[in-house]
Amino acid sequence: MGKKKKKNIWRLWAKALGEKSGKNDRESDLIAGIRTLIFISYLVTNVAIVANAVRHWNDVNSGSQGHTTPMGMSVQGTTSTEEIR
Repeated sequence: MGKKKKKNIWRLWAKALGEKSGKNDRESDLIAGIRTLIFISYLVTNVAIVANAVRHWNDVNSGSQGHTTPMGMSVQGTTSTEEIR
């Protein structure tokens, strides 16, 4: 890839990130770099959230019909046929 093509791809990427900011091209490139880092952090976070959801998609609780709280306490649920006291 030539230097001119790389520069053109960077220019398009920077424009895709949002309005050009900065007093000159160097400052604008720095701001676009910071926006790129923020975008990558959002992307990594979202991939982790989706991966966690997919990983636990068909989990089955064995031996318990309730949920476990973060503190480790068991919370038992009721069904519509059980009497609530």
